[in-house]
Amino acid sequence: MTRMNQGAKAPAMARACVAACLLVSSAMPALSAGDPVVGEKDFSARCAACHATAAGQNKVGPSLAGVFGNASGAAPGFTYSAALKSAHVTWDDATLDKWLQNPSGLVRGTAMFASVPSGDDRQNIIAYLKTLSAPRQAPPAATP
Repeated sequence: MTRMNQGAKAPAMARACVAACLLVSSAMPALSAGDPVVGEKDFSARCAACHATAAGQNKVGPSLAGVFGNASGAAPGFTYSAALKSAHVTWDDATLDKWLQNPSGLVRGTAMFASVPSGDDRQNIIAYLKTLSAPRQAPPAATP
């Protein structure tokens, strides 16, 4: 092979590598926006037996009021496992997705055992959990 042929193949090979990388990255699952209304139904069916949504109301698991954006093991009045207290996880889209898919895969030694296998269901539940962290608007003042 001549030097000219090798030089001509380098840009073609670079384009092929870029195309392959783009193809692989586009096949990777992305976190999509979930539906909070569907998520509330999923939460009621899967999570509500162990978790309350009102602040300060703990059950077998802690209240999930305000969980989105907060640190793991931080809800007041709940006794967390040592593993979750020391995990230093901030609950965001990515960490909640990993947590709901496989709690012990994210935090080894956690007491949480239930998982949500479906990615769509996880995203819907996460969208609902975000609504529990949103600032509540005061009701409009009554007009005389």
